[in-house]
Amino acid sequence: MKYFDVVSIFPGMFEAITGYGISKRALERGLYDLVVWNPRDHSENSNKSVDGRPYGGGPGMVMSAEPLSRAIDAANRRQEDVGVKKKTSVYLTPQGERLDRGLIDELEELEGIVLLAGRYEGVDERLVQSKIEREVSIGDYVVSGGELAAMVLIDALVRRIPGAVNHKESLANESFETIFLDYPQYTRPEVFESHRVPPELMSGDHKLIDRWRLKESIGRTWLKRPDLIANINLDAEQFALLDEFKREKGVE
Repeated sequence: MKYFDVVSIFPGMFEAITGYGISKRALERGLYDLVVWNPRDHSENSNKSVDGRPYGGGPGMVMSAEPLSRAIDAANRRQEDVGVKKKTSVYLTPQGERLDRGLIDELEELEGIVLLAGRYEGVDERLVQSKIEREVSIGDYVVSGGELAAMVLIDALVRRIPGAVNHKESLANESFETIFLDYPQYTRPEVFESHRVPPELMSGDHKLIDRWRLKESIGRTWLKRPDLIANINLDAEQFALLDEFKREKGVE
């Protein structure tokens, strides 16, 4: 069982996780738990505001430390009450470490994660220093708030929970779960706008199919993510398959 607690001023956004697809089924199967804490419920001023003008001037508003701190404390208490031992707190921010397979591997080992979804111009730095253990970014760009980033992280972890994905081989063969990108996929009809399904996939020869898929995975990684292929020590068979891919595609 994995426990997620999210601090967000837009709790309804997380219905995208709890109400659809693999993450919905995993929740219904009791494989994880998700609670969203609205910092407005922890604001002590009359209008329940959670932001203020930045010291030193500048555009926009900054999320205040006090209501966020209370919400994070409530989330931590909840995790302690259910017996979580290994946990961390994460602030979703463009300034954080890049979310990649290695980081997902690390977070997968934890029982609980408290996620802070920032808004506006960010959050009071004192809150980050006192309550946050890790800062995480989903990429070098800016979105309107941390909710989308939090959902990306949650989904990436939930699908790894045993029993969340119906077909284990589907998870094992996905891009970034192996060292290469995924091979191309095809379904009916056999011919679409003059494009045919590769004959290897129609052969019924499983060894031939596996070889073709590996070749395509290596070749796609070389074409689309040269930064990844540069860090992979290809063996002799993989080198041969890459050369074959290049010849077939007429590229070097």
